[in-house]
Amino acid sequence: MKVIVIGAGFAGISAASFLAQKGYEVTVVEKNEMAGGRARKFEAEGFMFDMGPSWYWMPDIFDRYFEQFGKKTADYYELIRLDPSYSIFFGQNDIMNVPAQMSELEAMFERYELGSTQNLRKFLKEAAYKYEVGVKEFVFKPSRSIMEFADWRVLKSVFRLQMFQSMSKHVRSLFKNEQLIKLLEFPVLFLGATPENTPAMYSLMNYADLALGTWYPKGGMHQIIKGMVELAEELGVQFEYNQEVTNIYVENGQAKKVITKNAEFEADIVVAGADYHHIDQKILEPEYRNYSAKYWDKRTMAPSSLLFYLGVDKKLDGLLHHNLFFDEDFKQHATEIYEDPQWPSKPLFYVCCPSKTDETAAPKGKENVFVLIPLAPDLEDTEELREKYYNMVMERLEKLTGQTVRDSVIYKRSYAHRDFKKDYNAYKGNAYGLANTLRQTAILKPSLKNKKIKNLYLTGQLTVPGPGVPPSLISGEVVANEINT
Repeated sequence: MKVIVIGAGFAGISAASFLAQKGYEVTVVEKNEMAGGRARKFEAEGFMFDMGPSWYWMPDIFDRYFEQFGKKTADYYELIRLDPSYSIFFGQNDIMNVPAQMSELEAMFERYELGSTQNLRKFLKEAAYKYEVGVKEFVFKPSRSIMEFADWRVLKSVFRLQMFQSMSKHVRSLFKNEQLIKLLEFPVLFLGATPENTPAMYSLMNYADLALGTWYPKGGMHQIIKGMVELAEELGVQFEYNQEVTNIYVENGQAKKVITKNAEFEADIVVAGADYHHIDQKILEPEYRNYSAKYWDKRTMAPSSLLFYLGVDKKLDGLLHHNLFFDEDFKQHATEIYEDPQWPSKPLFYVCCPSKTDETAAPKGKENVFVLIPLAPDLEDTEELREKYYNMVMERLEKLTGQTVRDSVIYKRSYAHRDFKKDYNAYKGNAYGLANTLRQTAILKPSLKNKKIKNLYLTGQLTVPGPGVPPSLISGEVVANEINT
């Protein structure tokens, strides 16, 4: 049977590989000139830039992925554990370096809040349980029916998973120090809601962060994609690049062909790993759509981002591989993303400097710098606004690290809403997919199966299990299993 997969991002390649392993004849059609989706890369003046994801968390999910094909992550890339994992800048000479070793982490918590070690152990023990149940069981469910969750063990665990308590309340019940609270709340910032509106179940992200560690694949995040494509091709998957899909031809309730700008691909089954909204509202004829325009407009999207890829003509002091700048009001920025969408007045931002770990990321004596400002989706995006925010955050970066940077920038490229739309057809220019709010969890997410076309399935960060690289890998596997049952 012929399967056409639309989109060569993490979810698309994952679905293609699992289906090829099960004996299907699989072709992946990709709009862009290379695989990876948001995890593409580009090279400029000797600098190698990862375009999107830069955090390697949940290493067990990647290991599990390759193991199912009789492979190891080490067959494709070398992992380096970062220590410190990352730094948080709270202000001038007020920097928290988060250690990789648990004993050092406990000592650090103790320095910030006397007697907090016991609560940290309790918090991480609960988070470990959530990770085991949430990640190992819940996320592998196709979420097509409430009955999937109707066994006593799962129902019982719903309360232990703290699905109905907020992350903010949970963290504050255990810790008083504001800086420790920010450390524990930051991973949910990209899930699509404020910590007040995110279920405490997502402290499983803290377990992934503080217990499982922060890693880096030598050569950059695109090495994961390179390895996945190599494996997929070994399994017989064909990749067709520069194939922008314009239509899915349907006859008698069956998708028969995927039509691109310059080719047609016959199909017995179609898996769409491209932006779900784009497929649903722009590619399918109105009578075959799963949802209405109104439904989509009411979805809560995860943030967009303003990104800067910078090549710097000197080595920089005071930066680690990952650096979070929380020197302004965390709550205010979160409100300006999620509750009162606007360009933020005083944004928090993130700086990745992979050349601190990997000499191949930049020419000798130079630095590769990636700057990210989380933003509300669907904002006006102009060159003037990008430039204004570039100077705003770079001024703070220079002040907090005590050095000039802008005068040494020899390469600069920006990327925001309109680029996400152009390159990925991203709904409202989102960067991370659909927000993980309580109202958009499991069966409340857009369905991975089209209700009107028997053989059309959907995968990726706008369906189950949600945004992020590990969930996208899982999403492809879940869809492949649904097709094969």
